[in-house]
Amino acid sequence: MPVTIAQIQKWKQQKKTIAALTASDYAIAKLLDRAGVDLILVGDSLAMVTLGYKNTLPVTLDDMIRHAQAVGRGVENALLIVDLPFLSYQVSPEEALRSAGRIFKETEAKGIKLEGGYPEMVSTIRKIIQAGMPVMGHVGLTPQSVHQIGYRVQGKLPKAANEILDQAKALVDAGIFALLLENIPTDLATKITELIPVPTIGIGAGKGCDGQILVTHDVLGLSDWQPSFARKYVDLQAVITDAVQQYCQDIRENVID
Repeated sequence: MPVTIAQIQKWKQQKKTIAALTASDYAIAKLLDRAGVDLILVGDSLAMVTLGYKNTLPVTLDDMIRHAQAVGRGVENALLIVDLPFLSYQVSPEEALRSAGRIFKETEAKGIKLEGGYPEMVSTIRKIIQAGMPVMGHVGLTPQSVHQIGYRVQGKLPKAANEILDQAKALVDAGIFALLLENIPTDLATKITELIPVPTIGIGAGKGCDGQILVTHDVLGLSDWQPSFARKYVDLQAVITDAVQQYCQDIRENVID
């Protein structure tokens, strides 16, 4: 049965952990869905792992929609969420509404995710939700702010931790259905998880969250670099390289008809 937003919210009360991964193409999405992943995120990380950019900033709304369409064709059961990319929602609430609306109209997404918990963003999120579009929040390390905050752990000092906690509470008040906590201390993520009524999904935030997400390319060993918190379950770079080298050798030696 397809996973719903109401279902993952109920899982928080039942202490059932949410397993989430990213996808950006049909083939991988189909495999993740068949393997039983609860939530699939078409993340703007596809800018790096799929399109070859150095960070998430260059990816466009059209890029996100095209990849979300492909992922949607491979998903039958997982809850499909799509990132709003950089500058598709920060300029004005009206533009954010249009961007979110395009994702819901043109893809199979059941929700969107956007970064930040400062007051202006909370107001924008509230407007999107009031228009009938579910939103997942995202605080801690927000990759679209890479040139401002880098890829460092966020919330290590008390003041910064309190700011992230306040942002989480404000986003819940705005109506988010879940909250992604990225690269923050375990004790802070655990505290937020215990204090807010919606599911938290962590990435580099420790075991205290209601769920976990990783970039699938990191899990499968397809990334040239991956963060220290991302466990590599298989080295597909080596597997694929060996297979292709064997293929090339067979062709050159006329082994294959």
